[in-house]
Amino acid sequence: MIICYLMPMKNGSFLQISRLLALALAMSLALAAGGCRERSHDPESAPVLLQINGRAVTLESFTRQFEQTLPPNHTLGQDEKDELKRAFLRQLIDRELALSEARRRGLSVSTEELDEALADYRRDYPEGEFESLLRAQGTSLQQWRSDLEERLLIDKALAQAVYARVEVSAEEIETYYQQHLDKFDRPQQVRARQIVLDNEEQGENILEQLHTGADFAEMAELFSLSPEGESGGDLGFFPEGEMPSEFDEVVFSLPAGTLSELVRSDYGFHIFLVEDKRPARHLSLEEATPEIVDSLRRAKEEQAYQEWLMELGANAYIDVNWQLL
Repeated sequence: MIICYLMPMKNGSFLQISRLLALALAMSLALAAGGCRERSHDPESAPVLLQINGRAVTLESFTRQFEQTLPPNHTLGQDEKDELKRAFLRQLIDRELALSEARRRGLSVSTEELDEALADYRRDYPEGEFESLLRAQGTSLQQWRSDLEERLLIDKALAQAVYARVEVSAEEIETYYQQHLDKFDRPQQVRARQIVLDNEEQGENILEQLHTGADFAEMAELFSLSPEGESGGDLGFFPEGEMPSEFDEVVFSLPAGTLSELVRSDYGFHIFLVEDKRPARHLSLEEATPEIVDSLRRAKEEQAYQEWLMELGANAYIDVNWQLL
């Protein structure tokens, strides 16, 4: 028995639901690497929501994992929540299809690969916090490690079956460039550093030190209240209109290598150093090629991925008890 599991969205709510689903999936990948699966099933006591290629997912398992992915204190209406459930279920089905294909291809994840991936995740957390987050999600480290292994298996299947087949030709690059010329206009940009302070007297004092030879980056690291102070106050390159207007008026009017006077804003007192300027220009085809290749490749990979899933689904046994939702 093969069934269709694709469910339409209602009343143009796709974007809102997609944003919520993206958050749900991000949480699943970050903490459980897609762990909404049922490994065992007791037919006497657990209603089965989904059967796919010999694996069963109970309603209890699905509901628990789905609820964990919802934003705290969400205000979703019942219709929206039902649509999100269907979207989440489809993601689960897609994941199981990809995992089955990875196993069919004989792919595996080495202990070294798994250890390295796990270390990458844990590196972003203070000691002990990662394990605490897992406990809060009702997941053990051993379970999470198993889930991560399956996520890596799917990545390998995608790389082999989908991404390796995607190519972008020179003709496609040039056609895209000619059809989107306005995308490659680059406005004037400025690279600047800033020091942010909370009182005028200190600002005048630091400005005087800068005029007498103090290093701007060092002063920013020592005194600036803004986050980029840790990197010497470096704001990078930015076009006009990205910063508050009072900042633009200052930095775009100064030549490169020039210090501003003390600038007052709602955030405090600022000192700017204009380091470099780029005039407005249009990117050549050669300059635009990396951006074009990235855009075309991502679009092709997404299309190839969806076609791959449809092919897998057409040859899979998928049975969903929609009445349980």
